[in-house]
Amino acid sequence: MIQDITPGTEALLEKENVTGYIGFDPTADSLHIGSLVPILLLVHLQKSGHKPIALIGGATGMIGDPSGKSEERNLLDEATLEKNFEGVKKQLEQFLDFNPQHPNAAVIANNYDWFRGISFIQFLRETGKHLTINYMMAKDSVKKRIESESGISYTEFAYQLMQGYDFLWLYQHKGCKLQMGGSDQWGNITTGTELIRKKTGEEAFAFTCPLIKKTDGTKFGKTEKGNVWLDPQKTSPFQFYQFWINAADEDAQSWIKIFTFLTKEEIDSVNEEHSKNPSARLLQKKLAEEVTRFVHGDSGLKAALETTSQLFDNAQKSAEDLSLEELTSLQGIEKMQFDAKKIKDGIDVVSFLAETTIFPSKGEARKMISGGGVSVNRRKITSLDLKIESSFLLHEKYILIQKGKKHHFIVEMI
Repeated sequence: MIQDITPGTEALLEKENVTGYIGFDPTADSLHIGSLVPILLLVHLQKSGHKPIALIGGATGMIGDPSGKSEERNLLDEATLEKNFEGVKKQLEQFLDFNPQHPNAAVIANNYDWFRGISFIQFLRETGKHLTINYMMAKDSVKKRIESESGISYTEFAYQLMQGYDFLWLYQHKGCKLQMGGSDQWGNITTGTELIRKKTGEEAFAFTCPLIKKTDGTKFGKTEKGNVWLDPQKTSPFQFYQFWINAADEDAQSWIKIFTFLTKEEIDSVNEEHSKNPSARLLQKKLAEEVTRFVHGDSGLKAALETTSQLFDNAQKSAEDLSLEELTSLQGIEKMQFDAKKIKDGIDVVSFLAETTIFPSKGEARKMISGGGVSVNRRKITSLDLKIESSFLLHEKYILIQKGKKHHFIVEMI
């Protein structure tokens, strides 16, 4: 989990109880699985007896970090940032121990608390003068944007100075000697260690973790529906579980080391069992089970397993044999409504799939049907001329649709 590390960091962590922090941008009211690695770094830090600070960037969130971005982000207003701050704070409280009775209790910080009292002139005099433009422009995140067509605004250029000041403030007021983050943050983080050195003459420390990638080249944490969120209202426990269960073997072998707290011996044992029968996907099941339990608890994992069983283990059961309770209790699959009158009169399957928005267009629906990728009530559709009518209704009001191997929908007639 370590990519870059400043000299002396390991010795510091072995010598004393260290306060360390990671910053989280409140660009949404939920974190997604890309945030799991920094969360896990804080959890590991606390489990090792050190004190974690989760900094939510109420101030820096107004500016936008250019790291890893090809163009300027939209600026968020204060009300949105406050809502996002509360959402992210609530999630972080699930994973870290905030009990004030414990000497290494976790702390939530908001950099808006110290930035709102600083004037622009004060910031330039007390902070800006300590770092040269040459130093700031040499950072990869800045250099790439300067060389790009879109360029970089002064607003985003100043971001690393603000993040550097965060580290300085936490160092001076909270005794924080360590900052961690993703490898794309290395430039911003080392700006902080440099600012501390210049302002105090003392040493601060840092390390980053590698950015998670998928072996097929697609972006980690992204699906057809977008981000895989930690909020169960945005990504249900079932959908969350399915993301991990669908991991390629090579990805799962890497991810189980990063995203779980299993010991090396336990991981080696799972890998060995998996290699005997890869089609059983024991490795992916163990990974999905551990991460889903960590994020959604035992109840979330139970709901995910129940839906998985209903959809896949009982896939041989005909849709007509599903009880009303079984049908309506399926969690995590997309539910939509449709005009019952259109079914009464009959509608061709291509129009039905497009009008329900299961497919974005009739062309894509035709293509998937022709490729054998669509099932209605668990029966594969082979004809583009099929009419969807009242006889298809389960319990007089539902139709079950499967798109490809992984996407399931229940359409309710209204």
